[in-house]
Amino acid sequence: MADVVGPLLELGKCIATPTCNYVDHYRKFDGDVNVLRDKLEDLNGRKQDIETRLRVEVHVEEVVKEEVQLWIKRVQTINDEVRVVLEKAQRVKWYRKACLGKHVRRKIDEVEKIHERGSFTGGLVIVRPPGPGSIIPTENLVGESSAKGKIWEYLMGDEVGMIGVCGVGGVGKTTIMKHVNNDLLRKDRFQKVIWVTVSYPLKVFTLQKDIARAMGETLPEDVEEMKRVAALMNIMKGVRFVLILDDVWEEFSLKDVGIPEPTVRNRCKVVITSRSAEVCKHLRCKIVVEVRPLPPKESLDLFLDRVGRDDLDLEVEGLEAILNSIVEKCDGLPLAIVLIAGSMRGIQDIEEWRTMLDDLQQCVENVEGAEDKIFPRLKLSYDRLRKPEIQQCFLYCSLFREDYEFSKKELIEGWIDEGLIDKPGKRQKAYDRGHGFLNRLERNYLLEKTGKLHGADAFKMHDVLREMAINCIGPGLGYMVKAEIPDGLTPKCPLLSTLILSNNPNLSEIPSSFFEEMVGLKVLDLSGTSVEALPDSISNLVNLSALRLRKCKRLKYLLSLAKLRALKKLDLHKAGIEVVPQGLETLVSLEYLDLFCQNLKEIPTGILPSLSSLQYLVVYPSSGITKRINLEEVARLSKLESLECGMEGIQDFNYLVNKSKDFESFTAYELRLTMGIECMVELDSSSSSLSCPVLDKLEELYIRDSPNLSALVRVEGVATPQHVFSNLKRLHIDSCSGMRKLLPPELLQALQNLEEIWVSDCKQMEEIIASSDSDASSDIFTFPKLRKLELEYLPQLKSICSGKGVCDSIEKITERHCRKLQRIPLQLLLLDNGQPAPPPHLKEINIVERESKEWWESLEWDHPNAQNMLQPFLKLHRYDE
Repeated sequence: MADVVGPLLELGKCIATPTCNYVDHYRKFDGDVNVLRDKLEDLNGRKQDIETRLRVEVHVEEVVKEEVQLWIKRVQTINDEVRVVLEKAQRVKWYRKACLGKHVRRKIDEVEKIHERGSFTGGLVIVRPPGPGSIIPTENLVGESSAKGKIWEYLMGDEVGMIGVCGVGGVGKTTIMKHVNNDLLRKDRFQKVIWVTVSYPLKVFTLQKDIARAMGETLPEDVEEMKRVAALMNIMKGVRFVLILDDVWEEFSLKDVGIPEPTVRNRCKVVITSRSAEVCKHLRCKIVVEVRPLPPKESLDLFLDRVGRDDLDLEVEGLEAILNSIVEKCDGLPLAIVLIAGSMRGIQDIEEWRTMLDDLQQCVENVEGAEDKIFPRLKLSYDRLRKPEIQQCFLYCSLFREDYEFSKKELIEGWIDEGLIDKPGKRQKAYDRGHGFLNRLERNYLLEKTGKLHGADAFKMHDVLREMAINCIGPGLGYMVKAEIPDGLTPKCPLLSTLILSNNPNLSEIPSSFFEEMVGLKVLDLSGTSVEALPDSISNLVNLSALRLRKCKRLKYLLSLAKLRALKKLDLHKAGIEVVPQGLETLVSLEYLDLFCQNLKEIPTGILPSLSSLQYLVVYPSSGITKRINLEEVARLSKLESLECGMEGIQDFNYLVNKSKDFESFTAYELRLTMGIECMVELDSSSSSLSCPVLDKLEELYIRDSPNLSALVRVEGVATPQHVFSNLKRLHIDSCSGMRKLLPPELLQALQNLEEIWVSDCKQMEEIIASSDSDASSDIFTFPKLRKLELEYLPQLKSICSGKGVCDSIEKITERHCRKLQRIPLQLLLLDNGQPAPPPHLKEINIVERESKEWWESLEWDHPNAQNMLQPFLKLHRYDE
């Protein structure tokens, strides 16, 4: 009997357990579904925070860890899987709830495990494995092909290891070597091509760090000098390199720095550029190549190219002779030729050309010495700016280190902080004036565009122009730019108005009495330093109007700011602060507040409404409820023009619009959002008006870090929504991984004022303009004002549009890492002979790909000669992953 009872009891347990689980799944089904929704929301919140952190932490030298990328992909996959389960849960029959409930429980467990794995306590990024070097943007090389040819010959040969390149300032040494640098990267002869700007005075540790960084290594800081030398020597040992040291002013020993001596055996090369042949010889350069001024014909060609050859009427009596005389007095110096030509662009009046010649003649006669002869010619171009405010903006650029790259926003913000741009009421008007000033300086070649910096246009000042500008500033004008603070120093500078200590990671402590006798200080910049606290004497700065603490990651708290009543700008972007500074609510003059701080816990209630002058507000976007901005308080900021923050959805935005008493200033400028919604605007045949009428007036829309956003506008049953975004000029979409199509074709008629489209880092983006239901290949899309189209990091992008785009106003097209894109759909004008003509305003087509030339040649075109016709506008940049 026992033999029978035992197995029966075991069988009963086996049957009872599934039955109990079945009943449990059925009974808890609705609750488990809600738990799954909540768990998924928490997971997506963590994903959104991680993606936002990546936007903060990833720099040019860094790359996202593979485990982080895989985790993000797993989150996207589980989202799809859970969405299917939740859809089934909405329509499941009662008798299948238990079976589905078991699946729900399993998904809850999976979501919890994925959430746990997303802690990443070891960080999110690693240093990017270095490539052989960096392509440097540069202008076309004019003249001096012989000098470049000699340098190239010595680099390719084995006899000469140390090569000097000398010549007076502005003759083109750096330009030649930039071309050499780029040409070397296209060959496989050297493992590393390293470019370092040395300048004066020589800082050995800075030189060592720059070389090590180019090699993908980091030098120890807290060690004695000889150990650093040995460490660098060890890094470079066994690597076949070309080291280009640009703008060397004084002699030094390669051995004392840690640079291996180039020999026939190691087949390495070092190239030195200097204004002094003696410096090259003291550095033991076996060959010194002199870069000579341009001959007359090439000088004239360069001048005519830059002044606008087609804009000059050389039939005007005497004009050609004046041009020849002006070019002759530029002494063949490319920098002088370019600047004077730029200052005369568009001038037709021969009397004004005579005046330029007279001024140039006078400045040449008053100069002695070859080294200084270029400065008066450059200053002549500066003088012809005529407007003192633009001249001051130019001089401001010389306050930063040589070869410093400014982003457009940083530069204009700096001018505003200094009071160099009038700001009549609205900040946007100051920005508009700043853009005008910047364009003027660029057109006159006083600033050069260097490409992109953090997604925006970047500029820098030529080193010779910087010297000229510093001479123009002279002593006693209230500026101080320092890299270090001597211990115990309490400077007596009551008239000092601007103090820039930025981008100095070694600066970690400021003496407590440092600011005691700086009562006149108006602008203080400590951005990019390692300061952990500001001294008590900061409260003495009662006239301070701008305090810049960007990327001060070790700065955890600030002392009370209550005495800084004149403060108009507080920039804490990516600073390490955890709590809002004390006394912030007393700063009633504050116009600019950037609290994009990852560690910031909350903004206490009552602070924002007291900042009644606020025009620009940025708050770190997060799904955490403690960090979410109080929209009711934001709505009371009647002067607000620019807002960047996280929002839970379009309902938040609607609330903000409806509650605001005076939203005109805000709507006229820009909207920056991080949302967790699927669609910003939905239109159907029953829509009599938009739920967000403010969007009709919006000029700039910037949406980023919104992974759930699948469509900007969803249109059903509406032929042409006339109002939506009808005043929109700039559309920026960044890191919206759920978007597959950017614009529905029904919306295009409303976007006639659109000037810029920039789409970046949208992993699933397949089309910019979605295909219509009809034969899309015959569609023609017209953008009468579109000037810039920039598409970056869109790995799934297959089409800009299926039809053709009429964009006669297009100036610039940029493509970065969109390898599946097959076609650029430009509708080209056809001449009488049937050949295509380029868009009349086109300036450049930038292609950045690992195999940029091959990618360009693989594109499909509607006209067989289109590619050849567009070749002169093409700028190819090879990118090595």
